[in-house]
Amino acid sequence: MPEWGLTEDQRRIRESVLDLLEKVLPRAQIMKLDEAEQFPAEAYRALVDAGWMGLPFPEEFGGMGLGFKDLTILIETLAYYWNGISSSYLTTVVLGGGHIRLYGNEAQKARFIPKIINGDIKLAFAMTEPQAGSDAAAIQTRAVRQGDHWVINGAKIYTTGAHVADYIVVATKTDPAARHRGMTMFIVDTKSPGLTIKPLKGLGRRALHTNQLFFDDVHVPEENMLGGLNEGWKNLMRGLNLERTIVAASHVGNCQRVLDYAKNHALNRVQFNQPITKFQAIAHKFADMQMLTESARSITYKVADMMDQGLAPVMETAMAKVIATENNVRIVDMGMQVMGGASYMMEFEMQMHYRDCRIGPIGAGSNEIQRNVIAGQMGL
Repeated sequence: MPEWGLTEDQRRIRESVLDLLEKVLPRAQIMKLDEAEQFPAEAYRALVDAGWMGLPFPEEFGGMGLGFKDLTILIETLAYYWNGISSSYLTTVVLGGGHIRLYGNEAQKARFIPKIINGDIKLAFAMTEPQAGSDAAAIQTRAVRQGDHWVINGAKIYTTGAHVADYIVVATKTDPAARHRGMTMFIVDTKSPGLTIKPLKGLGRRALHTNQLFFDDVHVPEENMLGGLNEGWKNLMRGLNLERTIVAASHVGNCQRVLDYAKNHALNRVQFNQPITKFQAIAHKFADMQMLTESARSITYKVADMMDQGLAPVMETAMAKVIATENNVRIVDMGMQVMGGASYMMEFEMQMHYRDCRIGPIGAGSNEIQRNVIAGQMGL
């Protein structure tokens, strides 16, 4: 991966993380975890022990207090090694933990953030419902106050990592008549009576798969309300810039991984007495893959820099998410064509990348919704 524009500390982040993962997560083990649909517990623990869970959290809670660009470099590097480990990290630290960092009160931060950093707890984030996807304001999961606690009823779907989470940040309706203005977030203990978590079998991202959640009179204490009553939508919108940037960074990392993987194969694949990279049809595919990777990386780094400067780049983060995820799909498709029949075999990584990348244009706000955001920011 190119190092231009990175600080010395950011270069060290990349080098340290890659060195660590090479020791604890051999490439052959990745394929086994994917096939077994198994959470990468050993690699996750190694990241915890090395202190990486604390990167975006304030120093007062035991974190590193680093910036958005630093977090982007870390996520890109994790995804370059394997999407499974980057998804495992960002689900707890950026999604679930990010909501607590941004919107939690001091007591909630003191209670949860140190436990995230030392690996005692994992988190997930539950928004999507069977009848509420792109129209997030249409969620129907209800939270009703009863004395000093709240009772949640409803269902969620496609909740990543819920099966290994200790707590889930759940979006609910506390005022159904107010639509998006009646949304409230709660931190729900996954051991709560009445909460059922049912894993789903997806095409890709098998190591950290998605889940259905069923809430049947799940009691949540008042102290676990996150971000204030009926403040959920406002807080969600505020956090979308970070989510889009991190999703983009993850796909940039996979773009580079697929490019390097296909290139290594092509350099060693001989046809007609020469490596297939000597054929213009193949070389041009790699030129296109390189340009697609660099364009995705450039805009992702740009929005991270903008956020570090205190800006709120709504249009730019939506653009980064679209460009990175769609370029990732195109790059993997070209990588499949370069590798030919080998790419289609389960013994090679390319089929895994093909399955894993396709969720990008769908998840974290579909790319059609992102285009709506971009058009709206253009005044259209």
